[in-house]
Amino acid sequence: MTEIIEAIKKSAKRIQKAINEEELTYAQSCNSSGEQQLKLDVQSDMIIEEELSKIASIKTIASEEKSDPITINENGTYLVGYDPLDGSSLVDVNLSVGSIFGIYEKSFDGKNLIASAYVVYGPRVELVVAGVKVERFVLQEDNFIFMQEICLKDKGKLNAPGATQKHWYPHHKELVESLFQEGYRLRYSGGMVPDLHQILCKGGGLFSYPGTNDKPEGKLRRVFEVFPFAYIFEKAGGEAINDKGVRLLELECGNIHATTPCFFGSKYEIEKVREFYANA
Repeated sequence: MTEIIEAIKKSAKRIQKAINEEELTYAQSCNSSGEQQLKLDVQSDMIIEEELSKIASIKTIASEEKSDPITINENGTYLVGYDPLDGSSLVDVNLSVGSIFGIYEKSFDGKNLIASAYVVYGPRVELVVAGVKVERFVLQEDNFIFMQEICLKDKGKLNAPGATQKHWYPHHKELVESLFQEGYRLRYSGGMVPDLHQILCKGGGLFSYPGTNDKPEGKLRRVFEVFPFAYIFEKAGGEAINDKGVRLLELECGNIHATTPCFFGSKYEIEKVREFYANA
């Protein structure tokens, strides 16, 4: 496991360098969802694949940018699913972006996730790793230095509601408005990594990406985004559920690019989600 985290660290350093130097233009290719890729998306994907492919304990890797998983070592133990550069459309306006990693055994189902990590590329580069506990590191010169253990409070102050508002279901709109009525502050950049990182570092709140009229199954992918963050939130003392109130880590992978409505937060906010969605 240690060697996988070291590979993630090496990838993060190389991606940060690419962010600083790569042209912010589009490549002549599309990702697995048919979206045109930035050259930086392609470069980040290539970097992570290169670094993970060096690790003998990894059997299979799966990228959000590719249609199918890749077997790199038949005798390996672990499967790694990753989003190479989440929120890459924010780079050209100089907002924080990130990379997300989930480490699995046997299959890419939520119950088989055994560790996860993400990197934030912002004013400084930070790495958060969840194994037994959730630990936060900052890149100083060429080393990631431990900062703190992340633990969520039972109730937070931040509200980060995703998806297009005109497509929200009425009960979801009522949930969001109820939190604002309680004094919650809006924090939403359009990037999953920086928004969830802020909630984790500030001690709690709610990040929601619901099912909507146009996308009933949501937009965020289980393997590459949802499962890894669900693991982190649970290890930090919070919860992560879908629109049926089911733990996200109880969901199966299905198609490698399957999506799901998802809610990440402190215990208080997740209970509010259950309350507003109970009779939906």
